Amino acid sequence: MPIKKELLSTPVQHIDITQHNVVALVDAMASMAYSSRDTARAAAIYEMMLRDTECGVILCLAGSLISAGLQKLFVDLVRNNMVDAIVSTGANIVDQDFFEALGFRHYIAGDEYKYGNGDAELRELMIDRIYDTFIDEEELRICDETTEKIINSLEPRPYSSREILREFGAYLAANDRTPEAGNNDSILLAAYEKDVPIFCPAFSDCSAGFGFVMHQHARQGQAMVSIDSAKDFYELTQLKIANPTTGLLMIGGGVPKNFAQDIVVAAEVLGVDAPMHKYAIQITVADVRDGALSGSTLKEASSWGKVDTTYEQMVYAEATLALPLVAGYALHKRAAAGRKGKQWGRVLNRKPETISA
Repeated sequence: MPIKKELLSTPVQHIDITQHNVVALVDAMASMAYSSRDTARAAAIYEMMLRDTECGVILCLAGSLISAGLQKLFVDLVRNNMVDAIVSTGANIVDQDFFEALGFRHYIAGDEYKYGNGDAELRELMIDRIYDTFIDEEELRICDETTEKIINSLEPRPYSSREILREFGAYLAANDRTPEAGNNDSILLAAYEKDVPIFCPAFSDCSAGFGFVMHQHARQGQAMVSIDSAKDFYELTQLKIANPTTGLLMIGGGVPKNFAQDIVVAAEVLGVDAPMHKYAIQITVADVRDGALSGSTLKEASSWGKVDTTYEQMVYAEATLALPLVAGYALHKRAAAGRKGKQWGRVLNRKPETISA
């Protein structure tokens, strides 16, 4: 059996879209067919979304994306004012982004491990597998303990996930987990510094959940920190009310997709005539026929009053292939040159009754 050090020897390298100008390639793909043309149209819509300075851009993340090498891409979107809010699974933000921000890495797994051969021996070595990548379980436990430490430091009360994750960003800044201190950048840190709110509607389904379990177990019968999922929904809805023109860049589907789409309907429930999301892109490999596409295509979402169909594009492709093209195209076209950060974190720190269209 190989030793642990041998298996955890080749780190995943995060793609740097700033170093690869894909504009000519994507423009050429617009004259092709199938997913190539769809990808090129999605890139054009994202460019359009960013050039529309009234538009608030919401990035939705589902699936195992940071472990796959996309962390720097998302950091670059935040740092270059190409994203105004993020709705994500907890795994992407805590188990993967925060994990790497603490100085840990994901590792490339050999092809012989891809299909489950050797998983029993991996368990003995405390190595977790995400398809063709590895993560050190012992380091992940440190991540869990750090989340508990952050949660323990907070005043006992209900929080939105956005409020909690801002504290994660503050922790990284306070503990010099920054590029200025010689460490890697991270989504949480960039979002904290740029006032980009991050929402994890299913926050407990990740390492943060273990931190909450440990926190609440130790405080039975006492005041506790907890997550208010309704506050999450209300806060994101407030952003839609404050900024009626919105666009969605959705990677995968799941809870983040539905959560972000539903804020249009939620605003209407509150008596605000909120327009549908003006722009929408979804990159996915799911199939709508068995309900796996988080319930709907973007055109179907229009029947619910969530997404306008003028500027929408489904891209049926795996995210690590399509997203660098879509994001890299907009970056190198300088589509966000005229944008300023919306600083939606500051909007949410105001009293709800002061937020209006």
